Order: sequence, then structure tokens, then C-alpha cells
Amino acid sequence: MNNQRNGTLSTITTVTQTNSAGSCSCNCPCGCGCGGTGAGSPQGQQPNSPSPSPIPQGQPNSPYNPTPQPQSPCNPQPNSPNTPQPDAGGSSGTDAAGEVGVVTATPEQDDVEYLAPVKIGGQTINLDFDSGSSDLWVFNTQLSPQITRGHQVYNPAASKTFKLLQGQTFSISYGDGSAASGNVGTDVVEIGGVAVQNQAVELATKVSQTFIQDTQNNGLLGLAFSKLNTVQPQQQKTFFDNILPSLAEPVFTADLRHNAVGAYEFGRIDNSKFTGQLAWIPVNTAMGFWQFTTSSFSVGNSQAQRVAPAQAIADTGTTLMLVSQAVANAYYSQVQGARNDPNAGGVIFPCNTNLPDLFVDVGGRYMARIKGDDIRFAQIDATTCFGGVQPTTSGLEIWGDIFFKSQFVVFNGGNNSLGMAQHV
Repeated sequence: MNNQRNGTLSTITTVTQTNSAGSCSCNCPCGCGCGGTGAGSPQGQQPNSPSPSPIPQGQPNSPYNPTPQPQSPCNPQPNSPNTPQPDAGGSSGTDAAGEVGVVTATPEQDDVEYLAPVKIGGQTINLDFDSGSSDLWVFNTQLSPQITRGHQVYNPAASKTFKLLQGQTFSISYGDGSAASGNVGTDVVEIGGVAVQNQAVELATKVSQTFIQDTQNNGLLGLAFSKLNTVQPQQQKTFFDNILPSLAEPVFTADLRHNAVGAYEFGRIDNSKFTGQLAWIPVNTAMGFWQFTTSSFSVGNSQAQRVAPAQAIADTGTTLMLVSQAVANAYYSQVQGARNDPNAGGVIFPCNTNLPDLFVDVGGRYMARIKGDDIRFAQIDATTCFGGVQPTTSGLEIWGDIFFKSQFVVFNGGNNSLGMAQHV
């Protein structure tokens, strides 16, 4: 499997795995859709996993394994995670307290990534919203026509509001080995009716092959904390940090769906999108991620099992859900025919097998249910499917779109917390 993407910024030590077909190329049997929130040359490589076995014993060489290594085991900050929940209603504009905006989140094939329309200087471009990085960069007219063929391209010369930031550059690398670099300007950036007048827009002059091949994706919009932004010599703020004071509520929400159009919303929590009450989890911002502790899990109807506490991040820019070896082993031991296949790049199983739900602890306050149907990621041949939950040997678990397809998630920038509830 080569069509997953790892949208985690590799600002810390990154170990990117590749298989014989190359890192996140678009020649895999599940279709194309590479690219990711975090590119750049791999700085290392993990050894091959053992031979296939009924229970996976290790992670094979695969292109999606993120490996930002935590610098220290940070505990969640003691923030108060309560936040008002506005009534469900309109989609965009201004309410009594501030601005609200919503855009569609459209999946590529196999839900590899979700793309949303963004207006930059009045020009609409589909971007990948990535809560695992903090740069907004785009395909633009500084790239050659050979590179931009098939892409939506931002033209700064056609914008009356673009301003070049002299001497400012960016260079970003992601956990899947992809990368982009170039120069920087500012322009009006609008998402669903809410706009930042002087948002930093990074103009790529170099992009990796995975981005070039993925013609539906025209750049990334980072939604992690601004401390991860790569612009030098003057670091820039994310769109969310800039728009935060203007929003009706200091939040954005991710409503990503299995093989269906979802939404990103800024400034409001739509109560019609989830069931029950939101659980609030403080996040640790030390590394710039939406990061929390996880320390238990259960499979199907079994009792919860404790595991060594680990750090995890909520990352809309990564395709799969990457968990500890212990959790992956326990889960796939309950899946008939599951085995670790180095050629496929991870754990596979017969497509007709029943998959149990996976329950994972979030910050000691919530057990999130990942539906078995969402873990059946993609077919690699007529009878074999690739698992959406895979093991990682990194010290940081990456909970990507497989997680989000089962959970409605609120990112609260007012008190640095995450709200979670089961999708309707």
C-alpha cells in the first residue's frame, strides 16, 4: 500500500519507512492519493518487520509511518475544557457573537485525504486541512507548467491584495517523506465566509513528486499550533490563530465521513453532527501538536486493558490511525485471517471478515469508539483488504482520518482542549 499519507510535520526526528515501490507513490493497487502533511527527505529508516504471522509482530517498510519523536513525556495541561455549545443552525457568516464559517471536506479515493475549498486573493483552491502541521502553502505560478499540470494554481499577480514578504522563506517536510519549499507573501484568505486580511501564504517553488502526482490536492492548510510554522526568519501564524479573535467561539471542528462529504467549521459547534455529550480533553501544546495521553483500550465487547501511557496526536493530515504495537497486536488477534505482509506494507486481512470495534482512551476522560467498518481501509486485491489501524514504533501515536471518520472532533483554541463525541 503506497497511497496513504502522513500529514505530520517532521520537525523532530523523523523515521520515514519506504517499501519496494517507493514512499507514498501513486502506483499502488488501491489507487492514487499520495501527498501529505509533512514532507521532506526521510532522515532514517526502520528495519524490516518479521515474516507474516497471524498476529502482526512489527511494522514493515511502509510509506505512511510518521515518526516525530517526543522530546519528553509531557503531561496534559490542566486546562478547564468546558466550552459553550452554540445551537445548530446556519452555515456561514456572522452571528451575534462573531463570525462562523463552514466548508465541505471531500474525500479522495479510499478516504486518503479530505480536500476543502479556500479562497486566496479571490481565487478558489482545494487544500488539505492538516491539524498536524502549521504552514499554509500552495501550488502557484512560480512552479513550471509541467509541475502544475492538472492542479488548481494560485496566481499572486492576479491578486490585488497579495504582498511579497521580502527575505521570508519556508521549507517543510512531512512524516511520509514529502516536502515543499519556497518564498512567502500575504493575501486575503477566506474559508467559508470568514477571512484573514493578511494571512501568510507560502508559495512553493519546489515540491516533492507525491504532491505533483496528486492533482486533486493543491497544497496544505496547517491547523496545528503556530510554533510549528517553518517560515524564516520570521515565523508566521496559522489561519486559525489569526481568525480566533473574530470567531463566535474559539473553535474549529472536523466532521470527516467514510466515503462521503463532510465539513470543517470555524467558530461554531454543530450539535446535529454528533450524539450524546462532548467529552473534553486538555491537550499538551509543548510540541505544537494537539497532543494527549492514551493509556487503555478494548476490542469489541472485551474488558478494557491498560497499556503503558503513550502520547498521541489528533492529525487530520494523516490517513491511517497509527497506534502502539501492543494495541495493534491485541486488535488484529481478534480479526480472522489478519497477518502482517511486508509486500503490502502493513497488516492485511480477508475483506469478508468481520472487524470488531476498537475503543481507545483519550486523556483518561473518554473512550472513543472506532467502528470496525472504518478500520477496513482499502482493498489491495479482489479478496484482501488493508487495515486502517497499523502499528508504529514511534514514541508518538498518530491518530489520523481513520479515527476522525468515527468521531466528531472539536479543536478549542480558547483553552487548548479537544472535544469528542460519536458521529451521528
